[in-house]
Amino acid sequence: MWVKFTKMHGLGNDFVVIDAVTQNVSLSAAAVRRIADRHLGIGCDQLLIVEPPSSADIDFNYRIFNSDGSEVEQCGNGARCLARFVRDRKLSGKESFRVKTMNRVICLSINKDNTISVDMGIPGFEPKDLPFEAEFRAESYSIDLDDQSVLIAAISMGNPHAVMFVDDIDSAPVSKIGPQLEKHRRFPNKVNVGFVQVVNRRHLKLRVHERGSGETRACGSGACAAAVATIQKGLVDSPVTVGLTGGNLTIHWLGEGHPLIMSGAAITSFHGQIKL
Repeated sequence: MWVKFTKMHGLGNDFVVIDAVTQNVSLSAAAVRRIADRHLGIGCDQLLIVEPPSSADIDFNYRIFNSDGSEVEQCGNGARCLARFVRDRKLSGKESFRVKTMNRVICLSINKDNTISVDMGIPGFEPKDLPFEAEFRAESYSIDLDDQSVLIAAISMGNPHAVMFVDDIDSAPVSKIGPQLEKHRRFPNKVNVGFVQVVNRRHLKLRVHERGSGETRACGSGACAAAVATIQKGLVDSPVTVGLTGGNLTIHWLGEGHPLIMSGAAITSFHGQIKL
C-alpha cells in the first residue's frame, strides 16, 4: 500500500501528516514506528492523521501518534501543522475550523500574518483530569524519584503535563528527571514533563520531555501548560511568550475557567509517498 504524506514542523517539532479524507489509510502501531524511525523511515516526533468528521458539529477528526506507536490525546504544535495542511490540501476553505481529538474539540484559525492560532480549550487542574494520583487538588505536588523529591504543577491541556520550575533552562536535568517523571507510577497514562525558567513577566524559557518521544525542539501543549502554571503563580502576565529550542509561541490565557489560545508558525518541509 502506497500512502501519500507531508512532512511538517512547528518550531522544529516535526510531524508526518497523512490525509485519511481522500485516501484509505489504516496504520498499525508497528507501521507508525516504522514511519517515525529516522534511519529506516521518514522520521518524526509524531504522526498526525486527518480523518472525515465523526459528527456534524466538527470539520475533521484529528488523531495523534507518538513515535513509539502510542496514540495520544493532544498535540498543540501538531494542531497548527494540521491547520496548514488542511488549507494547503484544500480540504477546507474556511479560515477557522473545528477538529476532534481523542478527548476534546479544538478550534484552529489561520491568521492574516500566516501564523496559526489554536483554541486549546480550558486547562484542567483536578488530578482526575490528567490522570494523576493525588488525594486532592493542589498548586504543587511533591514527587519521589529514584534519588530525590521534586515539586511539580500538574495540568491537563487535553493531555497530561508535569511542570517543574528551574533557575537555568540550559542546565535543567531534562534527560535525567524527564524519563523518571514520564513513567512515574502516579501518572497512569504517563506524562509530558516541562522544565520552565521565568525570564521576566512576559517571557518564559522551556524545555520539554515528551512521553513516547523524549526531548523535542518544541511542544505546543507543553508551552500552554508552562504558561498556565506561571500565570497561576502570578509570576507572568498574559499574553506571554514561551521560548523553546525551536522558536517562540505566544500564549493568551485569562485565568481559570477560560480557554487558552496558542499562536505560532507551521511549516511544510516536503511531500512524498511511502510504501507500507
